[in-house]
Amino acid sequence: MQSTNRFQARNHSLKTLIQAAYNLTPRAVSGGPAWVESDKYEIVAQSPGNVRPTLDEQMAMLRRMLADRFKLTFHREEKEFPIYALTVAKGGPRLTKSKFDPDAAPEGPPPLVFVLSPDGANMPARYATMGELASVMQRAVLDRPVLDRTGLSGRYDFDLTFAPDDIQFEGAFAKTPVATDTGKHDLFAAIQEQLGLKLESTKGPISTLVIDHAEKPTDN
Repeated sequence: MQSTNRFQARNHSLKTLIQAAYNLTPRAVSGGPAWVESDKYEIVAQSPGNVRPTLDEQMAMLRRMLADRFKLTFHREEKEFPIYALTVAKGGPRLTKSKFDPDAAPEGPPPLVFVLSPDGANMPARYATMGELASVMQRAVLDRPVLDRTGLSGRYDFDLTFAPDDIQFEGAFAKTPVATDTGKHDLFAAIQEQLGLKLESTKGPISTLVIDHAEKPTDN
């Protein structure tokens, strides 16, 4: 959301829009014609009302738009995937209960996003749940699904800073890796040291999405 009721997405393929709308990693979306990955689109939309919709509400609207504008239809298939389980590390979580008042600002809490720079990655999280943290990591950072198994149901304020490797963020740091002299940990060490959480490599069933039909929009 660019403002209280303005939604904008730039230079996205239909596949990445589907990933966002249905909270899936790239490998969990398959099928469809080749253009669902190659063609790029820009979306500018207005949401109703004077209160910023929540992320779940935004993605529900995006799902309706994909069905309407791209005539998207699909089916689900359950598959076994390598996954990361987000759990609480030994010693307990190092999280601060959020002080953000969602009723005080119509624009709502700031979006949960990673800010990338030559010095690494930083995520200033405010009013965030562990489910939202798992979702943004699987969509933006890691190459496999991330499942929230922390058992933590609250909303928290925290900052996560780390040095990405050459695979994370779809290889964005492959050619210009973060210098080792920054002193920043990798994601797995940083999330344990800074948040008291762990990312554990395991396997589990994932509900994947298989595109049955999609059409290119006929107008702007």
